Amino acid sequence: STIVLAGMDKPERLMSGEFDIILVCEATELNEDEGEKLTTRLRNGIVPYQQIIYDCNPGAPTHWLKKSADNGGMERIPSRHEDNPSVTEEYITEVLDKLTGHRYLRLRKGLWAAAEGAVYPEFDAAVHIVDSFPIPASWRRMRVIDFGYTNPFVCQWWAMDEDGRMYLYREIYKARTIVADHAERIKELSEGESYETTVADHDAEDRATLARAGIDTAQASKDISPGVQAVSNRLRLAGDGRPRLFLLRDALVDRDQGLADAKKPCGTAEEFDGYIWKKSPDGKPVKEEPVKVDDHGMDAMRYGVVYL
Repeated sequence: STIVLAGMDKPERLMSGEFDIILVCEATELNEDEGEKLTTRLRNGIVPYQQIIYDCNPGAPTHWLKKSADNGGMERIPSRHEDNPSVTEEYITEVLDKLTGHRYLRLRKGLWAAAEGAVYPEFDAAVHIVDSFPIPASWRRMRVIDFGYTNPFVCQWWAMDEDGRMYLYREIYKARTIVADHAERIKELSEGESYETTVADHDAEDRATLARAGIDTAQASKDISPGVQAVSNRLRLAGDGRPRLFLLRDALVDRDQGLADAKKPCGTAEEFDGYIWKKSPDGKPVKEEPVKVDDHGMDAMRYGVVYL
């Protein structure tokens, strides 16, 4: 028998492969086209049957995996944390039971649940998250920074094509690291590129730290309502059937394992589902101000869109 370990950064590399069983971990990160490509590789014919297994936590109820299972395209086998002897009672009570909203429903209860009152209902991972590609040197570029320590520090690199579409092509999203260290990492990752601006949150001390490292910043416009509207406009499909804002699939530079262990978002793309409006006393969303939780990439993205 042969066990092949493969990534999906370039699915075409697998198109000459022949397999009897394929296991996909974190399968919600696949789009439907990638899933179909993998299915065509089930052609080895050595064992009596060929099978693809998608292993995942639940996501949004609109995800193609759930739709396929609901329509009989695959069998869904639910599991619970209590079924796993390696999961301790302490982990369940101290981590999972303290989750809220849709994350509690998905990661604790195993439900394909949507976030109520989503700020950006226009966001569709299958549309807005795209494969990476070389960014042309002629495109406009900018960096956007949202400061944080206990909460994540976020630095986003955006490029704009000739039609004004924005692409998030690189991102630092990391907690518990000082700004001076981030500054050195930003300079390292930015080598050989030029930017028309670096927009940053208002913290004067942190901006001064970046300036001493040679990173000059412009103060971000933080007006929430017009900023949210501007982002929504870019997320909507334009006349050509495409939105005006995209996120590259592998934009994240390093995944923060501490955030992952705490079941927190580890990048801007993972914040959309939980970015919701505050609720009134009767429980209805109030479309004036988003909930200030796990919104650090959302803030940075808004700063960048408003700048443009």
